[in-house]
Amino acid sequence: MFSRNEIIETINMIRQENLDIRTITMGISLRDCASESVERATGRIYDKICRYAEKLVKTGEDIEREFGIPIINKRIAVTPIALVAESSNTNDYTPFAKALDRAAANVGVNFIGGYSALVHKGYTRGDRLLVESIPEALATTERVCSSVNVATTKAGINMDAVMDMGRIIKECAERTRDMGGFGCAKLVVFANAPEDNPFMAGAFHGIGEPECVINVGVSGPGVVASAVRALGDADFGTLAETVKRTAFKITRVGQLVAQEAAARLNVPFGIVDLSLAPTPAIGDSVARILEEMGLERCGAHGTTAALALLNDAVKKGGVMASSQVGGLSGAFIPVSEDAGMIEAVNAGALCLEKLEAMTCVCSVGLDMIAIPGDTPASTISAIIADEVAIGVVNQKTTAIRIIPAPGKKEGDMVEFGGLFGSAPVMAVNPYSAERFISRGGRIPAPLQSLKN
Repeated sequence: MFSRNEIIETINMIRQENLDIRTITMGISLRDCASESVERATGRIYDKICRYAEKLVKTGEDIEREFGIPIINKRIAVTPIALVAESSNTNDYTPFAKALDRAAANVGVNFIGGYSALVHKGYTRGDRLLVESIPEALATTERVCSSVNVATTKAGINMDAVMDMGRIIKECAERTRDMGGFGCAKLVVFANAPEDNPFMAGAFHGIGEPECVINVGVSGPGVVASAVRALGDADFGTLAETVKRTAFKITRVGQLVAQEAAARLNVPFGIVDLSLAPTPAIGDSVARILEEMGLERCGAHGTTAALALLNDAVKKGGVMASSQVGGLSGAFIPVSEDAGMIEAVNAGALCLEKLEAMTCVCSVGLDMIAIPGDTPASTISAIIADEVAIGVVNQKTTAIRIIPAPGKKEGDMVEFGGLFGSAPVMAVNPYSAERFISRGGRIPAPLQSLKN
């Protein structure tokens, strides 16, 4: 039983501190939809998604209304389309993206993820066709999100894919020039991509997942910031314990919603992803948590240590609160989606190199970062290479969602709106990495890959 104080505390978290369920994501296997005929395969994909997800949005809205817990997004993740489409007799994969988009629109979800390829050890014909189709697919659909996994600790780094993704990102930006390069906001490049991530744009339904599953992503940086603020100048042990206890409470809300949604939809409950996912809303910022710990501004010396404490405490609290924690689980640091991060960049306290250092100790990586539109594709590939190397060597997930904003230069702002916010265009190291990137091949797996 919950005590009266606990109930009041949770109500205050929702009303005053921006606690919400960021997403209910239904994972759907499309492995049985493959066909030599594109028309038959895309028809099967559309029908299956509509059949399984028919009641997803309504169920989320019913739970939100009955429990009084805001549920911001309802989403779908599917089997990586490169695995499904390669059986088809076609060189054009965009019909698959359009089928996903139609299905997502029909059931009313915000986004659908899984226009994806797993190429960490090399390309198949289907992988290559999908990767080359990404700019067209994202430019001609509204809800489709894409991801490409280019590295794992076990396989090393596919540098051919890293080189290709720099070019693909540039093409995505140009194809969506009139939207500030927004197509790139729907594309993630991964190392060690998880199969059960409910967050976009990197969500896909892994090949080890069941036929259908419900995964939930919680949020609550405002709740954690409030708890840290109330501590004053308490020592680090007390600080870590407070964050851990707060993460426990946040995750319990996610567990409740996940189990309820799974029961009502009659599908298995998968995982709760307890990531602290910020928004542009005032008070809903991971950067503010770090500043409440005593940093004058996010990006100051000490930021990486503060983020390491936060990420570890969040994971510990979440694991105690749910028997099935997965996805990314930790603290996100997307620049455009975090008001405190935006202020830190504009103040000159936070640069791309510092963000890269911070990704060593947090969830995901360089997320929603705008850079000058004339940045060379080889430089973008080098940024990807650096970030996935962090993931490979440290046996963790890292990702890159970077936007070379067409026509923009350092110091400009790019407006995306909604949860995507606005991004200050950040400086990029001007020195070339083209000769390095053009070597191609594969960076071998590190010694850690031999660990059993």
